[in-house]
Amino acid sequence: MKTPFGIMQPVDQEIAATIKKILIIQTAFPGDVILTTPLVQATRIQFPAAQIDFLTTPLCANLLETHPDIHEVVVFDKRRQQRGLIKLIQFSRKILNNKNYDLALIPHRSFRSAALAWLAHIPRRIGFNRSAAAFLLTQKIKYRPDIHELERNIDLLGDSINWPHKFSPRIYPDQPDQAIIDNYFKNNRINPSEIQLAIAPGSVWETKKWLKQSYAELCDLFAQEFQCPIFLIGGPADWALCDWIARNSRARTFNTAGAFTFRQSAELISRCQVLICNDSAPLHLGVAVATPVCAIFGPTVPAFGFYPYGEIHTVIEKAVYCRPCSIHGGHKCPTGTFLCMKSILPTDVFAVAKKKLTSIPAE
Repeated sequence: MKTPFGIMQPVDQEIAATIKKILIIQTAFPGDVILTTPLVQATRIQFPAAQIDFLTTPLCANLLETHPDIHEVVVFDKRRQQRGLIKLIQFSRKILNNKNYDLALIPHRSFRSAALAWLAHIPRRIGFNRSAAAFLLTQKIKYRPDIHELERNIDLLGDSINWPHKFSPRIYPDQPDQAIIDNYFKNNRINPSEIQLAIAPGSVWETKKWLKQSYAELCDLFAQEFQCPIFLIGGPADWALCDWIARNSRARTFNTAGAFTFRQSAELISRCQVLICNDSAPLHLGVAVATPVCAIFGPTVPAFGFYPYGEIHTVIEKAVYCRPCSIHGGHKCPTGTFLCMKSILPTDVFAVAKKKLTSIPAE
């Protein structure tokens, strides 16, 4: 049922019983995929007997493979094997069409995502009115820019403000993931009972990265007061950055960039008392394993809806005249000053993180 504003109200049990197979389509960045996991939880509540599959990229499949509410992760390689219109058509008609989905939920607003569901002849296709291919949807939901992305995604099922349930991103490391981190601790003689700190200094967008010198100075501040191990976390592309920070700091650092999968990194973060990061995917990994996050925001702002969701997390930012400059940041500062990040000092971040560390009750 639709309201005058295009927001669906939760469906009744009789309608839900007619939906047997559901496909959620999200092929954007890892952070976007993590923020779609609450939609999976809400979909399970709405359709308790339905099979829920999730279509995503090869990069993001690891995030979802152990999710208890997902039956199958359907991998769509949009940058290689399924790149281009012809490959997209073939994938939709030969792979998706044979799965006989009753409903597609499409939080990703790209043309490609809506086209996948349309070409697969999925009869119910729900996405946002801001989708690049909204004309291919059977139901368009009003995109609300003034709420968190997590809540916007759940709007595809019903008005998130009116849901009686509390949702949060969730990642589920399994026993092999846990064993790998156990072995890493053992091999590096890390005491699991001491304070652990995680820092993720990377980002796909260059202007979202806090200064590497500032991260190195921050590590030194923690070394002076806490002498705690610091895990530098990221993907293979972040290795050189993490290596620079490690070499230019006197702290006890461990460069894990590229060493672990997303779930293994999530397991490592879950053992840390605090995660410090930029506005990037590790932010949402930390939220998904309930580790307090200190998120450094420069060119972007929390009002865009991608801040760490929950009361235990903190955004660190400075009000400067030129921010925000764009929803994603960029690869170069438009003003040439990088004032939004240079204004945030290592002592600013240390003060916030220290407060979180010292508020942890002793065991």
